[in-house]
Amino acid sequence: MLIKRPSDIKPSEITDESVWKSRRDLLRGGAAAALGITVPSIMSPAMAQQIKLPPFKKNAAMATDEELTSRDAVTGYNNFYEFGLDKRDPAKFADMLKTRPWTLEVTGECENAKTWDIDELTTAFDLEERIYRLRCVEAWSMVVPWIGFELGALIKAAKPTSKAKYVRMETLVDPKMFPGQTPSLFGSSLNWPYVEGLRIDEAMNPLTIMAVGLYGDVIPNQNGAPIRLVVPWKYGFKSIKSIVKIEFTEDEPRSTWNVSAPREYGFYANVNPEVDHPRWSQAKERRVGTIGKRKTLPFNGYGEQVADLYANMDLTKFY
Repeated sequence: MLIKRPSDIKPSEITDESVWKSRRDLLRGGAAAALGITVPSIMSPAMAQQIKLPPFKKNAAMATDEELTSRDAVTGYNNFYEFGLDKRDPAKFADMLKTRPWTLEVTGECENAKTWDIDELTTAFDLEERIYRLRCVEAWSMVVPWIGFELGALIKAAKPTSKAKYVRMETLVDPKMFPGQTPSLFGSSLNWPYVEGLRIDEAMNPLTIMAVGLYGDVIPNQNGAPIRLVVPWKYGFKSIKSIVKIEFTEDEPRSTWNVSAPREYGFYANVNPEVDHPRWSQAKERRVGTIGKRKTLPFNGYGEQVADLYANMDLTKFY
């Protein structure tokens, strides 16, 4: 698997929105045929424009004076291995993902198990715009105006039982819409579905949100449409995308990257400048679209809100 170091990221590698939009016809036709992919129903740009976010408010307490990362960078340069291994693959293949109809199953150790329609879900809970930093394990970062609702609100509605210690989440599995889930095409060694998890107290923290939008609009497919997790004090791979299932469990979930490379990716994945990745330092980061590096902040700068969750834990062991 190819993972670029921070020094390899060049502004020229960030795909401009106009470029990836112009590829849509190619991807629907010749490219998809060459890959042997059948795409029975793709959401057209016109259909996408019909999906609107319910009203949302801006959360001033979750704002920042840091400069926002450009929308083109946020939507054109990201990790989403279901679309492929290159950071430009999500934008290239995003139109293959059909986000309507879409349901989210909430199940497991809870009293109110329910399967939610995505549009019912986005109107059931209060949406807010929150400007969060996103820090990726490859030592690059972004500042993104996410729109979503607190995961804690959904958890409260589900009424977990006393056995519920963890929240396990799954991404959709459908190689027709996610070409990266076909190993012969992209050489992916990951096991699908993509699985992530949190302790229930982490999931209930007010910072933890289910994002359905960014930059004032519906979240683009390549960023995890129609619904993804955002946990701003953890490395980006914890913020699972295109979620179809949430399950309350008694045992710690076996998360995808922890299973695939346990020496490199721990279950907790808290941003910690003192714990290096085996192949590079985590002490500094580079904000995408800028020159130079800055010091990595413990818990990505959210220590005041979350450090108590890990009191008396050895964070070099529980990384």
